[in-house]
Amino acid sequence: MTDRTETRARLLDGKAAAARIQETLRPRVERFTQAAGRPPGLGIVLAGDDPASAVYVRKKVGLGQAFGLRVDLERLSAAAGVDAVLAIVARLNASPDHDGILVQSPLPPGMGADAEQRVVEAIDPAKDVDGLTATSVGRLVQKRPGLVSCTPAGVIRMLEDEGIAIAGRHAVVVGRSDIVGKPMAMLLLHRDATVTMAHSRTPDLEAVCRRADILVAAVGRPGLIRTGHVRPGAVVIDVGVNRVTDAAVVAGLFPEGHRRLEVFRQNGSVLVGDVHPEVEAVAGALTPVPGGVGPLTVTMLMANTLQAAEAAR
Repeated sequence: MTDRTETRARLLDGKAAAARIQETLRPRVERFTQAAGRPPGLGIVLAGDDPASAVYVRKKVGLGQAFGLRVDLERLSAAAGVDAVLAIVARLNASPDHDGILVQSPLPPGMGADAEQRVVEAIDPAKDVDGLTATSVGRLVQKRPGLVSCTPAGVIRMLEDEGIAIAGRHAVVVGRSDIVGKPMAMLLLHRDATVTMAHSRTPDLEAVCRRADILVAAVGRPGLIRTGHVRPGAVVIDVGVNRVTDAAVVAGLFPEGHRRLEVFRQNGSVLVGDVHPEVEAVAGALTPVPGGVGPLTVTMLMANTLQAAEAAR
């Protein structure tokens, strides 16, 4: 009988991949700083009191400063209006010391249903380090150089770094968001994959996913992708980051004695992906949560800020 551990997926280490990318960025940051007389600059706007957003922003500020970037955080209360955000964006657009602008999503609901779109379109495309403006998206679709959404860009870098072939493979992207799903599909297509986009209205999602050589899950639903969705040996990229506080949900994800179950019992919550842990037994390679795609997202934000700074000189 084959030992069960021998058949488990190779885990793709996002922290290690991010560290390798960071090492290539450090000398470029130093060269820019010496040539420009200032470091690359990133302005981050955080509105409201969403706990997850606060955690993400702390990571972005910490890594940026560790890299030698100038990172300025602008905070607004949940009661602030969208005009306050737009005023900060306008100031950062005009600032000669800021090469990149990131407005942390989501914005408070009180800012209005169209607040996100209004804010994104107010950002100078040359400083759009999230790759969300119409100009950035248009350049991506046309395969022209530009700033690309950080998470999909990080996924591509990981696949390439791990020697995973993309050309000629069938990729399925589950999720159609502007920030992950759509740009992910474009980046895979530009590298000669045959791409299928799946979403909540896709009939027989399991059958669609099982055709994938590369399966990307980016929907924000804990444990959605099960073994029935995965062709044995497929590469599975889990973009989901879900903080689960429901004991019943956690019990459905982790068997008794699992270390992640112990984390939940100690903290009252646990971070899980969109891919059920059982998939590790059938996938050929898999990104864990945490420690998979997340570190790459923050690293690519720094790479985009540096790219914007270099392009502006």
